[in-house]
Amino acid sequence: MADHPHALLVRKGYDAFVRGDMDTLRALMSSDATHHVPGTHPLSGDFKGQDAIIDMYGQLFTRTNGTLRIQLRTILVDGRGHAVALHHVTAEHAGKHIDEPGGIVFRILGDKITDLDECVEDIDRSNAFWS
Repeated sequence: MADHPHALLVRKGYDAFVRGDMDTLRALMSSDATHHVPGTHPLSGDFKGQDAIIDMYGQLFTRTNGTLRIQLRTILVDGRGHAVALHHVTAEHAGKHIDEPGGIVFRILGDKITDLDECVEDIDRSNAFWS
């Protein structure tokens, strides 16, 4: 069975993120897309617009000194503009290590990602890691 177009879009985004290809990521998102990051740490909050999202992604790589690794596990779609991606993340930051599953709920309109709701396994652990 062929992948649904929304699964293909999300997979393309993960592939671009892993490669650090911010131009491709920008092309996959609507200009007013928002990435919601849970928690109370410096990289949490709502990042509105492509520039804010891309800047936040850059900070993820910078703060982890290039150790951030995201491994896509699976993508689930509903055929109505939603996709859920489950992934595994590892990284080093300020002498701390994180190694846990996570996910993102994507909202898709046409062929563009409009909203990304990130979910983590343990918000307290995420806050401690990124603080």
